[in-house]
Amino acid sequence: MSESPLPAARPSIRKWPAVVILILAAVAIGIVQSWTEWPFRRKELIAVPISTGVRFVSLTIAAIAGVLLLLWWLFLSRAALRFRIYPVIALASLGVFAKLTLRIGGFTGDLIPTLEWKWQSTRTVLGSESATGGSVLRGDYPQFLGPDRNGILSGARPRIGTGSNAPVELWRVPVGAGWSGFAVAGRMAITLEQHGNSEHVVARDVITGRHVWSVTNEARYATPLGGEGPRSTPTIDGGRVFTQGATGWLQAMELETGRVLWGTNILSFSGAGLPEWGISGSPLVVSNRVYALAGGREGKSLLVFDAASGRVLATGGDGSANYASPAWMTLAGIPQVVVINGRAVTAHDPVTAKILWTRPWGTGFPLVANPVEIPGNRLLVSAGYAVGSELLEVVRDSGGSLLASNVWSSKRLKAKFSNPIRIGSLVVGLDDGILAAIDLADGSQKWKEGRYGHGQGVWIGGLLIQMSEEGELVVLEPDATGPNERERIRVFDRKTWNPIALAGDLLLARNDREAVCYRLTLETKVAAVR
Repeated sequence: MSESPLPAARPSIRKWPAVVILILAAVAIGIVQSWTEWPFRRKELIAVPISTGVRFVSLTIAAIAGVLLLLWWLFLSRAALRFRIYPVIALASLGVFAKLTLRIGGFTGDLIPTLEWKWQSTRTVLGSESATGGSVLRGDYPQFLGPDRNGILSGARPRIGTGSNAPVELWRVPVGAGWSGFAVAGRMAITLEQHGNSEHVVARDVITGRHVWSVTNEARYATPLGGEGPRSTPTIDGGRVFTQGATGWLQAMELETGRVLWGTNILSFSGAGLPEWGISGSPLVVSNRVYALAGGREGKSLLVFDAASGRVLATGGDGSANYASPAWMTLAGIPQVVVINGRAVTAHDPVTAKILWTRPWGTGFPLVANPVEIPGNRLLVSAGYAVGSELLEVVRDSGGSLLASNVWSSKRLKAKFSNPIRIGSLVVGLDDGILAAIDLADGSQKWKEGRYGHGQGVWIGGLLIQMSEEGELVVLEPDATGPNERERIRVFDRKTWNPIALAGDLLLARNDREAVCYRLTLETKVAAVR
């Protein structure tokens, strides 16, 4: 009897292509992760931050490696057919699952999409109440970036930590969409929210979170990258609240009752178009005048209104609007309103709105961070998208006119839409999401450390209280040596772009879903403003 031949042995799996792909991918990602500058072009020619570029290129390399590994397994590995089709089935199933269950919930400040479950509710409740939390009030926070509109606060230094220094949560309530912050005066905390197709100015009791009043306007602004809702902070002055919606509706209300005193759409009045990311500037109120940047032509860029009646007092300038808020400064001995136009920094006379000086600034990308007044008739402007910072000095020429000249330029601080703060001889801010300090003398970088994303912060008593983009409250004690992080507290579990407010011992924070108020422990010694 002849013996049947044995079946041929299956060739072993060919492994070397997979090993080569993994080694090359690891080396390439390692090289990319070491980048601190763009290796193929000058960094200033690229609008994408280096951190975002590194992440994107690394993910692209990983994706290409994944595709090559799949092709190797299907066609070159010599594995059994039934094993080779398993990855295809798994990937197809994963894709179907993601399609049915996930959606893009928005984008980070570095333009990275965020995913959320499709069944996750986005419904908000207007007018919810919370338990009482006491009655002692120690201060106000009447506008964007605080009383002096620069992020620097006076008052007692807070203790934020654990144990007896742990913040006490007084209330937490759902809120409508938007990137507005709180303005606080007395018992009233005011913010802007989006509910459906309406913008709401909402007043809550700062101690309890109880809804007191709201004013509604039919308006809605939304983009996939910028999100939905209003993005400016109310201004409280003289018993009145002034707000500016994302589509240009400027109005004044009584603080205690919410009764509307007057309102107008600054875009309709000036004939200006809606900026790509909506109206973002917060109203500036000084000496019974309200300043709003509309960006209209034919002398209707900056608008000046009477705070009591809403009557137009003056208009001036022809520059298009950008996203920073009007700022009040005294430079070369002259009070002036400084604004960021589409491609320039411009100063206006506070009474006539006449242009006092202007200087080209920016590259056409959004300019969001507020200018920072520096002693010695100087101001610092900063922007993301690879623009950097510039220190300007304003002087009088021989004819008495004002001129703004460059002192230095630096790529070491690129404030995308957070606001830098002057701390003595330093300016500290988020450089494309990483905290950095530059020297005011020459713009050189003292340090760069700590990734906090694109959040907002305030300075008080030697502490920088910074809200990270991921929703963590971070306490730092920065100086010339480094950021000196002291504490982290989880406040929210999603993207937080909204500015925080610190009114005495009450810290208010919000994002596009919820708001919270903490009572802080204060030191007995009062810190002076630097």
